[in-house]
Amino acid sequence: MDRFDAMAAFVAVCEAESLTGAAKRLGLSLSVLSRQISSLEGRLGARLFYRTTRSISLTDAGGRYLERARRILADLDEAERSAQGERAEPRGKLSVTAPLIFGRLHVAPLMARLVERHRDVTVELDLSDRFVSLVEEGHDLAIRIGHLPDSQLIARRFGETRRALVASPSYLKKAGTPLHPVDLKNFATIAFMPVSPSFDWHFAEAGADLGMRLDPRFVTNSGDTAIALALDSAGIARVLYYQVRDAIREGRLVEVLAPFAPAPMPIHAVYPSARLLTAKVRAFIDLIAEAADWRLA
Repeated sequence: MDRFDAMAAFVAVCEAESLTGAAKRLGLSLSVLSRQISSLEGRLGARLFYRTTRSISLTDAGGRYLERARRILADLDEAERSAQGERAEPRGKLSVTAPLIFGRLHVAPLMARLVERHRDVTVELDLSDRFVSLVEEGHDLAIRIGHLPDSQLIARRFGETRRALVASPSYLKKAGTPLHPVDLKNFATIAFMPVSPSFDWHFAEAGADLGMRLDPRFVTNSGDTAIALALDSAGIARVLYYQVRDAIREGRLVEVLAPFAPAPMPIHAVYPSARLLTAKVRAFIDLIAEAADWRLA
């Protein structure tokens, strides 16, 4: 058994989080893939996975081996591309998922530039504020905002943004302006909760975290709706700064409590593996690095 094939099989299992998913991705039978993993574990003299009937998880040895295996495979792939003299021309469908408003404002224009630059590439952009599994839903790349949980994905940081509290000038004229986060209990608040509701709002004060539990008057899973309510003078909305930057600059919204804003959240492009990076994915990542300015905090 080729060592690199076994290493690639191991990485594929980690990324798919199942033997069945990895076998489909590699075009192997489940029995062949199982033998590759078992043989690899035998050669290493260490168990790499804990297996149950429903799931697999990495052992400590498996986690250490995964980090090195990815680096070795990426170096091998880079060496092969270097020997070939130039990268393959990007082609095929590129599927990207991104948060709804961020994707509309910042990702879609880049994808338009990508297809203009590479005539053999088509694109599919899935806009959703829910967490999307790349492996399960078949996407090549995701743009994610926030601190990433531990995962088997490769992440490259391209910027940052932060939470912001905004209201219309007319609402603030009528209701007043909060000077400290505790004042928010006396105002109508609008919560944008893209996943599960959480009414613990966090601020920064004197370098420490200040948490407050509020009872918003409006709760929505749509950033556009939260912003529309704020523009309609319904209250103070908690959104992400990039979503309202232009409205603040134009005077249609006013940011309040900016000195208490929490630390910025990173913006990453994430993808399954450096080794399996196709020319179309690499071309899009290079375009982000070249043309995007996602410093939105």
